[in-house]
Order: sequence, then structure tokens, then C-alpha cells
Amino acid sequence: MSNSLDGLNSKLDTSKEKLGAFWLSEQHHGVSKNRSLMKGGKKGAKKKAVDPFSKKEWYDVKAPAMFNVRNIGKTLVTRTQGTKISSDGLKCCVFEVSLADLQNDEFAFRKFKLITEDVQGKNCLNNFCGMDITHDKMCSMVKKCQTMIEAHVDVKTNDGYLLHLSCVGFTKKHNSQIRKTFYAQHQQVHQICKKMREIMTRELQTNDLKEVVNKLIPDSIGKDIEKACQSIYLLHDVIVRKVKMMKKPKFELGKLMELRGEGSRSGKATGDEAGARVERADGHEPRIC
Repeated sequence: MSNSLDGLNSKLDTSKEKLGAFWLSEQHHGVSKNRSLMKGGKKGAKKKAVDPFSKKEWYDVKAPAMFNVRNIGKTLVTRTQGTKISSDGLKCCVFEVSLADLQNDEFAFRKFKLITEDVQGKNCLNNFCGMDITHDKMCSMVKKCQTMIEAHVDVKTNDGYLLHLSCVGFTKKHNSQIRKTFYAQHQQVHQICKKMREIMTRELQTNDLKEVVNKLIPDSIGKDIEKACQSIYLLHDVIVRKVKMMKKPKFELGKLMELRGEGSRSGKATGDEAGARVERADGHEPRIC
């Protein structure tokens, strides 16, 4: 009996020794890991902060010669790195600019879209690619007790630009009218839409892109439509509300320079360059169709 008890005690002593050695080894490894973290290894090191603007450079955005203000702002682009050229990232960029900023005028509801077609030095040479009006202007014109008339047409200018135009107009109350509402009949709406498409087609087919933009700035096309539709129904707030570039001819640097008012010169535009003044539509007297 005593021999069996002695054997059990010896086994317990050996197991305790093994457990103690295992506990000491785990504690030793744990301390070593914590020390490595306290010293600050590669995994715990912080990355050096890099200024993102250090890899950027500024370019001047130039407007065509149809507008009074030629230098409309600046834009950022990543510097040239290897085979990636910085100027390639600017081509085909579209800038949306208010007409008030382009003409130093108070009418700010028209927005012109300019696309970068070429980069010379630090200048982005832009061309006209579309026009739109602000949402609040469109909402302010839509009212009850009147008829909104809208017409769309695709026209190609004589220099090869295919444009999609949207014109909108609203019926107006006669001076001697007693009735509160002034809705147009379906036949009158059809005649006015036809007249809108005819005038827009005529004005664009006989002019190039530069002359079309000169008509869009004072909105002389809308005044022509309003005057021509007086015999059908009185209209007000007739404007070309949207112009979209659907197709354009192959890029030629000479034509772009002509739009910039530089002809065939290859010189760079200066910051204080100004285009020719375009008269507003206030004094415009459209012809009667």
C-alpha cells in the first residue's frame, strides 16, 4: 500500500514540474513579444505624411473669343510622371460656366459648357459644347393657367457641328381678355412648335458655330420666335433652354485658333485677353416671318 502511494506522489511531482516549465516558457515568449512591440517594429511604424498638392500643377482655363472674359479660372492636374503626361488628363474635360461670369453681366441663369480641345503651355484652349439654364429659372417660368409649349430639333451648322436644340415658350394673356386662364388649343400648339423648329433650323443652318454662340448669348432666337408666333397666340418667356453637342467635325488647330480670335497664329493667350462685346437682347428687333 505504501509503495503505491509513493508512486502516485512521484507522478504528481513530475507533472507539476512539467506544468511549471510550460508556464514559464509561455510567460517568457509573451514578454518577448510585448518588448518587440514596445521597441516599435516595422509593423507599428507610421507612414510619412505627403502633401497631395505637391504632385499637382495649375493650368489656366481659357474661353473662346465670343465671350468678354477669356481667363475664366484655373484647374488642377497631376504632374507628368513617366509616360503619363499631365496635359492628356485635361483634354476633353468639360467646364460649366455661368454666362454672368463669362460676360460680366447680371443674367446668371444661362450656363455654357466649354470643352478642352488642346493644351498649349499652361493654357487649356476650350470650345463651346453646350448650353443649359438653371433649374430655378425653369421652375419660376412654369405657372398655372397657361400652356407650356416645347419644341426639339437637330440641326447641323454650315461648319459641320450637329446640335440638338430645345426651345420652350408659354402662352400669354391678351390685354382685353377677361377669362383668367389662357390655354392654347392643340392646333395652335402644333403650329407654334412647327414655327419654333423652322426658325431654329434656319438660324443654325445658315451660320457657323461662332455665329450661333453669338445668337445664344443674347437669346435672339427666342425673340424671333416670340415675334413670329404673335399671329397664332401671344407668347412670353420664349427661350432656347438647352443646346447639346451631338457631333462635331475632326479637330483642327487652325479652326480652334479662329474661334479664339487668333486666326492662324500659334501664340499663347494672355490673362487679360478680351473678346468682342456682344449686344444684349434688350435692343434686339427680330424680323417678322
